[in-house]
Amino acid sequence: MGDRIVYFQPGEWFHCYSRGVDKRRVFMSVSDYQRFQALLYACNNTDTIHVSNYGQGFRSKSLTNVLSIPRSESLVDIGAYNLMPNHYHLLLREQVDGGVTSFMRKIGTAYTMYFNIKHKRSGALFEGAFKAKHVKTDAYFRRVFNYIQGNHAELSEPRWKEGVIQNDRALMESLLAYPYSSLRDFNGPSRPERAIVNRNSILDIIDEIPNPRKILEDARIFARQHEDGL
Repeated sequence: MGDRIVYFQPGEWFHCYSRGVDKRRVFMSVSDYQRFQALLYACNNTDTIHVSNYGQGFRSKSLTNVLSIPRSESLVDIGAYNLMPNHYHLLLREQVDGGVTSFMRKIGTAYTMYFNIKHKRSGALFEGAFKAKHVKTDAYFRRVFNYIQGNHAELSEPRWKEGVIQNDRALMESLLAYPYSSLRDFNGPSRPERAIVNRNSILDIIDEIPNPRKILEDARIFARQHEDGL
């Protein structure tokens, strides 16, 4: 996996992320985002994933259909995720030996194959091996959890990390409306996508789920302290 020096261990949390090669967009449409969400669920499985496991394949099934299919043992707990136009963030806890590596490899391979066929291209879609950082402390965990949850704030307020917000009310509304982040699964009514995340794994560490304003506050601090390394 390249020169990444991270030792994955069951029971430990990791912030995993990857960016499109040459910073290109990796999600071009609603169906692209939903395919990746479907894969977050389907690939989190110790069994080998075959299209035949999903009836006539992903094409014939909606995201809601895929999210209702039973799985065997999970490779990881997904605590949070956020899909941005040219990158994604995941907060993962390894469940079995090799779980993070296996899960990330499945996701990267399956999505790249889908994307290349759909968009008539070839070659790598993401920049080398995925990046990963060990989440060693509870304080770091809370900040990175909130950073991931609120990362899409930049889509409506590009300078929010600098504390520059043009329309606070519209930002709060857009945060909760964004369908490709786990934020709604902790701060909104239940939806099928909640099956992707393990909420209890987060509540083991965080006593109370923060509101969107607290999420942005922590996310801004995290970005200022750590984003140069992301």
